[in-house]
Amino acid sequence: MKLLHVDGSILGDHSVSRAVSAAIVTHLTAATPGLDVTYRDLAATPIPHLSGSYLAGHQPNATNTPDIQHDVELGRSVLAEFLAADIVVIGAPLYNFTISSQLKAWIDRILVAGQTFKYTESGAVGLVPQKRVIVAVARGGLYGAGTPNAAAEHAETYLRVVLGFIGITNPEIIVAEGIALGPDARQKALDGALKAASDLPAA
Repeated sequence: MKLLHVDGSILGDHSVSRAVSAAIVTHLTAATPGLDVTYRDLAATPIPHLSGSYLAGHQPNATNTPDIQHDVELGRSVLAEFLAADIVVIGAPLYNFTISSQLKAWIDRILVAGQTFKYTESGAVGLVPQKRVIVAVARGGLYGAGTPNAAAEHAETYLRVVLGFIGITNPEIIVAEGIALGPDARQKALDGALKAASDLPAA
């Protein structure tokens, strides 16, 4: 069984989403002998954002520069990595009300028509419903249901839409929020998220 671990935070060791995503992977690894883990750190090794040249490079008989060809091959590698995984663990901080640009660049490489979704006469159909996806979301403020800022939360809500689009309609999402509201609030949120990680069912 294969697990892909993706971190989108730029904060390194100070990141709560990284701490929680790492705890999820540690828990699942301990509970699943032989679990094959691949790690992609989107801050340490960023994926370029989509460009017109990249999209053109996928056209039949395209003549690519070395840089574009490298980008095309990277995109194929990122997609293959995702498709090969049985479990995907994502660390997703809330930056300016949405996911990090690094994580968005990764998502743009895995949402590929004919690979993770297809268009039909009745609309789009997701092609990877069998994957288990666990997301560790970290938010500085309070954006949960019923809070004044709930409508401004576009990380968890966006990821639910994106994952649902490719067939993953029931992602497991662990949220640590209020982490910027002081040391006590941060620790309480982190402790709760780590407890939730340790309570996840085995792979």
